[in-house]
Amino acid sequence: MDWNFLTAENLGAALRAGDVTSAELTDEAITRMERDDKAINAICVPDFDRARAAARGADRARARGEDRPLLGIPVTVKESYDIAGLPTTWGLPPHRDFVPAEDAVQVSRLKAAGAVVLGKTNVPTGLQDVQTFNEIYGTTNNPWDHRRTSGGSSGGSAAALASGFGALSIGSDLAGSLRTPAHFCGVYAHKPTLGLAASRGMVAPPGPALPVEHDLAVVGPMARTARDLTLLLDVMAGPDPLTLGMAYHLALPPARHERLRDFRVLVLDEHPLIPTGSAVRAGVGRVADALVEGGARVERDSPLLPDLTEAAVLYTRFLFSGSVARFPVEGYEQLRDRAAALSADDRSLDATRLRGMVLSHRDWIEANSMRELHRHGWREFFAEFDAVVCPITPTPAFPHDHEPDLMQRRIDIDGAEYPYFDQLVWAGLATMPGLPATAVPAGRSPEGLPVGVQLIGPMFEDRTPLRLAELLEQQIGGFRAPE
Repeated sequence: MDWNFLTAENLGAALRAGDVTSAELTDEAITRMERDDKAINAICVPDFDRARAAARGADRARARGEDRPLLGIPVTVKESYDIAGLPTTWGLPPHRDFVPAEDAVQVSRLKAAGAVVLGKTNVPTGLQDVQTFNEIYGTTNNPWDHRRTSGGSSGGSAAALASGFGALSIGSDLAGSLRTPAHFCGVYAHKPTLGLAASRGMVAPPGPALPVEHDLAVVGPMARTARDLTLLLDVMAGPDPLTLGMAYHLALPPARHERLRDFRVLVLDEHPLIPTGSAVRAGVGRVADALVEGGARVERDSPLLPDLTEAAVLYTRFLFSGSVARFPVEGYEQLRDRAAALSADDRSLDATRLRGMVLSHRDWIEANSMRELHRHGWREFFAEFDAVVCPITPTPAFPHDHEPDLMQRRIDIDGAEYPYFDQLVWAGLATMPGLPATAVPAGRSPEGLPVGVQLIGPMFEDRTPLRLAELLEQQIGGFRAPE
């Protein structure tokens, strides 16, 4: 049997039944990686010797009667997580030799749950792209079409899952970095509620790995099924034991509903600031049809929905204010001069990005107050609805574009060009207020490329979009391996 595309849930059952050993699963995964990853380049830091040793240890533990959530299951880890003894570079050439001495808290949780870590997956330089390539490890290709990107910044993890390199992976998300690669590669991902999963040790080199509370960024699970996402989130979720974990224990509420017909869903396929391509609009439509067929209450508009334009502008300001924190003084002053020269009437996202790069603390406080109003608006919205279905980006995976000046890049939407970073507005819809969002496959484009959508849920009710994802998987299908 080819075990490489089985779900983590099914692998766990096979291991418990004695149908296979972790050593066998690990050897088979490594063989597949050594055979197929030359064309994909998803695994940038293999750790095969230690993986085989961990697999043998997992088999001994099971023989002693142990049974942990991920015991013996092969997984991968995004390169940006610290793993003791392996390089953590974030694709930054000056740090190609940085090797941390301790595991990130999420790597520790994986290992404590019994997972076998096969290695690290590739990332874009500094994690700051919708594609995955860097000078150290090269380019990760989309398993469906090697001429196209796998997405970013968790593109290596998504490509690994789509290629059968491990049953699970962990990534991170600031600007759709879990959701976009999942959408481009046809797999599942979950952006948790802000603060739900500790991120210590997921830090740019050379560290230090401090228990920092991030403003927008989260860490989260990736998988080939919705149920596997929940399995991995249960391992990852919870406060950092060095800080909030000293006083608080996690108690996520259950999903609001168990049956599709009980869900109340708002479906969106248009954004005021950027068009949605026909392939993605069709994917949203397929999900909407499945919801209707399953008896869910589906609406296409609601006065309760927070203003999408205002949300996108706020998100852009927050995102780009953090992107220049370590810029040299001279470069920052040049940005400030350029922002001052903008016309007061220029309300484009390009202008918003530039203004965000030089945001004063006073302006940040004002923006944060607006964010709290949006969070309040979402609380009122989720009193009437259970989830929002909407795009992740306006298009399926696009061809590799390595233009060094990211501001000069363009995204092609049904033959018309738009600024590259404008595609982030859909990802920001959940990121800005800190809401959970689950990326699910929603069919294929006319060219045969995967298309995904996101299911946005109420804050700290992560099990609600995850359960909806599981029900939709039963209704319309989910992952299938590249042909």
